Amino acid sequence: MALWRGTSPLILASQSSARKMLLANAGLEFEAVTADIDERGIQAASRLSNPREIALLLAREKARAVSASHPGSYVIGADQTLALGMRLFNKPAGRAQALAQLRDLAGKSHELNSAVAVARDGKIVFEDVSVARMTMRETTEAELSAYLAAAGDAVTTSVGAYQLEGLGIHLFERIEGDHFTILGLPLLPLLAFLRRERLVAV
Repeated sequence: MALWRGTSPLILASQSSARKMLLANAGLEFEAVTADIDERGIQAASRLSNPREIALLLAREKARAVSASHPGSYVIGADQTLALGMRLFNKPAGRAQALAQLRDLAGKSHELNSAVAVARDGKIVFEDVSVARMTMRETTEAELSAYLAAAGDAVTTSVGAYQLEGLGIHLFERIEGDHFTILGLPLLPLLAFLRRERLVAV
């Protein structure tokens, strides 16, 4: 039984494997389309400093950008920021920067701010930001080196140089927040919106 009841295909404005997995596991048929936007340029022009506001801004812009070429469709945009206090982290450029980020995060609590926005015909019709609080354990240089060697280039694909669903779990002492927020898509609020709009069958 198909759960999607929209008259046009559901669109995910992302090629994130984690976000695609979450929607697919929820039984939703969708098309994944890359949002061709200059994220860092948009962030700089906005002059925003609040990590949650930045995540929401970028989620909106992704949804709007893809919505412009998919009239009538509901388009899901998502973004995630990692903040240690008000300090924002980006994906590390290489192994050395990944190590530096992990040193800075070790023994401290940081926040993952996961934003979702839904656009239709260029207008934002839903948005939400969910937060997960992540506490890394104290680690030695030897442990970080072993982790980086085992994780390989995957450390450069995620902010903070870890993927919690993989080897990154070894770095953590405590996690407060739901699985979906950590993976970058606030799925429960999104599904609640789709139900309110009678776009899903359950």
